[in-house]
Amino acid sequence: MEQYHQQHGGEIFAGYNTKHYDQYIYKGILCGFNPYEISKYIIQQKQDGWRYSDLLRKIKIYNYDIAYRADGGLKTLEAFLGNDICETSVPFDIDRPLTPAEIRETIKYCTHDVEQSIEVFIERKDDFDAQMQLITTFGLPLSDISKTQTQLTAKILNCVRVERDDEFDVEIVPCLKLSKYKFVLDWFVQALQASKITGYYQQPLAVDIAGVPHVFAWGGLHGARRKYHGKGLYLHVDVTSYYPSEMLEYGFLTRNSTTPERYRTIYDTRVALKAAGKKKEQAPYKLVLNKAFGATKDVNSAAYDPKRANDICINGQLLALDLIEKLEVIPGFELIQSNTDGLIIKIPDTDAAFEAADDICWEWESRTGMRLGFDVITEIWQGDVNNYVFKFDNGKIERKGAFVQEATPLKNDLTIVNTALVEYMINNVPIEETINNCNDLKQFQKVVKISSKYYCAWHNGKKLTEKTFRVFASTDQRDTAIYKQKTPGATKEKFANTPEHCIIYNYKITENTNIKLDKQWYIELAKSRITKFGV
Repeated sequence: MEQYHQQHGGEIFAGYNTKHYDQYIYKGILCGFNPYEISKYIIQQKQDGWRYSDLLRKIKIYNYDIAYRADGGLKTLEAFLGNDICETSVPFDIDRPLTPAEIRETIKYCTHDVEQSIEVFIERKDDFDAQMQLITTFGLPLSDISKTQTQLTAKILNCVRVERDDEFDVEIVPCLKLSKYKFVLDWFVQALQASKITGYYQQPLAVDIAGVPHVFAWGGLHGARRKYHGKGLYLHVDVTSYYPSEMLEYGFLTRNSTTPERYRTIYDTRVALKAAGKKKEQAPYKLVLNKAFGATKDVNSAAYDPKRANDICINGQLLALDLIEKLEVIPGFELIQSNTDGLIIKIPDTDAAFEAADDICWEWESRTGMRLGFDVITEIWQGDVNNYVFKFDNGKIERKGAFVQEATPLKNDLTIVNTALVEYMINNVPIEETINNCNDLKQFQKVVKISSKYYCAWHNGKKLTEKTFRVFASTDQRDTAIYKQKTPGATKEKFANTPEHCIIYNYKITENTNIKLDKQWYIELAKSRITKFGV
């Protein structure tokens, strides 16, 4: 290990969950500690690895962690990729020396996980490149490869942590003009006053705006017609770089930045590169612009400034409401969806209606200093604000939500059902045709995992020792559902969105993999889901 580190210590080490675990095992071995004691300290005692000993800090590693917080673990990603997710049969808590056969199996299991980590890294190479671009563009040390993009943004803006107690002293921008919906502004003002007394945020405001249920909350605005499908002239009215624009126009950048003028320089540089068509070169500047808001809400960031986070978010909601209020006067206007950085509206397909909308938007832009972009949507299917499919006038499709999202190698879950929904909505392809004509087994998989809250899983009357499962609907009625159980003897709960009769297949999926697949189950699931989109 010492020889290896001498040869490669200046290179970048990448791995899965290495930030929280592996790097401390590596450093501990080089420091002469028993790595098993460090492992127990992190896993069983739930302690941060860096706390184990100050000596660990003396071992320098350029560590890049490829794990995302929302992944569900490496095994889940392996399952999405269609790879073998079988667990080792050698217990991790075995209380005797391993046999030669057990050693071979353990090495094979660990080698497999490293190979899978390499595959995940390859799929996420763009994220690594973006991280390196931030470091090289802004002249940061290579040791910053281990930091998050939010942490790097705070460093690039030269932020110094300052403790303040003015979180609820929100500044309402003077350009705001509300009349019909002024009660929303009044609610925010009263709620902020109450929060100053209690120290806690008040419950969100649920109210109808332009005939659409809305929620105004501390993290953003959401409103949408449910189970909606329609054709006609729809405008996607989007505020260009909304939060960065607020920071610049109203001085809402984190007050912890000792060089706030640098944010303007970064913004201008990004605009110039974008205009020149240099997409790759503008990427690091765009990252800093967008991460600056998140940094104000991150309690562990040097940019932490919750008042500024509230200034940005609350004014963003109110200005969006301001625009809705003005557009609502157009005869035949319908609000379809609104969120913090944009609206989708329907107007009559006439020159008069379009010109009226254009004039109102221009006045709003002139008054607020924000800029709006327009895209024309010809047809829309909407379950709610987080689940929709849009068809634009140029033929482009936009899809969002768990039921219609496009599959990626690292998110491949009931893909055939999503594909069937979109094909039906966009191309009028019968659901049965899409599903019955597909023979790619990976598209039919449902991946489930036992969380730490549960004791074990059950299938076909047997207790399962593994934690992650690749599930398929089975034509064999003797196959049971897959269940999870919190404690021995407790009621067994069926995993959500899994069939009553299923097969568990945790081996690598190949072209020759053959199982008793019940395609009708997927057809019925797709038909039940499509009603949520107004079909």
